[in-house]
Amino acid sequence: MHRDPRTTIRLYDTSARQIRDFTPLEPGCVSIYLCGATVQAPPHIGHIRSGLNFDIMRRWFTYRGYDVTFVRNVTDIDDKIIAKSREQGRPWWSIGYENERAFDDGYTALGCLPPTYEPRATGHITEMVEMMQRLIERGHAYAADGNVYFDVRSFPQYLALSRQELDNLLQPSGEGETGKRDARDFAMWKAAKPGEPVWPTPWGAGRPGWHLECSAMAHKYLGGAFDIHGGGLDLIFPHHENEIAQARAYGDEFARYWVHNAWVTLAGDKMSKSLGNSVLVSEMVKVWRPIVLRYYLGTPHYRSMIEYSQESLREAESAFARIEGFVQRVVELAGKSVEPAGEVPPAFAEAMDDDLGVPQALAIVHTTVRQGNSALAADDKDAAVARLAEVRAMLGVLGLDPLDERWAGESDRSEDLHG
Repeated sequence: MHRDPRTTIRLYDTSARQIRDFTPLEPGCVSIYLCGATVQAPPHIGHIRSGLNFDIMRRWFTYRGYDVTFVRNVTDIDDKIIAKSREQGRPWWSIGYENERAFDDGYTALGCLPPTYEPRATGHITEMVEMMQRLIERGHAYAADGNVYFDVRSFPQYLALSRQELDNLLQPSGEGETGKRDARDFAMWKAAKPGEPVWPTPWGAGRPGWHLECSAMAHKYLGGAFDIHGGGLDLIFPHHENEIAQARAYGDEFARYWVHNAWVTLAGDKMSKSLGNSVLVSEMVKVWRPIVLRYYLGTPHYRSMIEYSQESLREAESAFARIEGFVQRVVELAGKSVEPAGEVPPAFAEAMDDDLGVPQALAIVHTTVRQGNSALAADDKDAAVARLAEVRAMLGVLGLDPLDERWAGESDRSEDLHG
């Protein structure tokens, strides 16, 4: 338990456009819903960055003494997965499951803790039908041609998160979305099409829309109100905006804080499957040690873009090597019995409390390493051991402690990789 009543964690809340003090719904508990993988293809490092940023957030809340419930969903049915199924002549569920495993492997390789719950969209059709039923009864949704649409004009707070004007709105639309009363209404349920997977509903067979999936799963696992909803910046509109409309019109308070991580870019473009500029995690770990990839993706501030390049990865590798070198030298001197300190240094904690300021927190790690190296040079074993205990405590919070058994054998692998 490291909760100090005088300290408050502060987070940048997208809906308020400012950093706010974090006050949990339930004292001592934190509930987080993170939009997870859409499993039409294996993950690139941009996908795993989101998982990593929220893994660090979760670790920090845990360090501060909170009991964290962390839900990260799997979108295992959507337009892209169906398109891939046609392209490859394989069942949609086979593509989904294969890529879900690849995402799990990627998260695990980079040291992310498993979520408390990891629901799949297709396991929650009953909850989605129930949600649509109530929205139709309340006048917020309507059925047409086997589709079910959300009536955006029925919800006056629509677009409060993305701060757009309804009159200027262009709602992304899929094929077969017929019968809309207003072009800006969005599909919650899509009518059956030949060759597509379908589930029965009172309005006809079909499949869920992407936005409905998350509203229903967040309600199922976290109830009508929860603390933090997370995801990448690209999800603010339409996905998160539409989730809010559905959930609040249904009667939920829904998320109280909205936290969005920035992208990994390549030559200025958002790294995405459609651009074909993906850097797949499965390929990256053949060339770079996973702990170095974690350092590279997890240590910039979660709200800053990362411009991917081999050169910046090499810089991350040598920065982490300086930390690791110090750890190894003290271990050679004092043995592996140096346990992490009970608490992180106050300056590190202050940086992390301030909107998860990992870059500032990391500066404290490097300063402590330099002090430890000076102690080694002066043959001051006690001071060196004390600095290592602090470094281990700080790295533990970031999931980067090279002495953690999670990373056992990692340092021996570096020679086998790119050298």
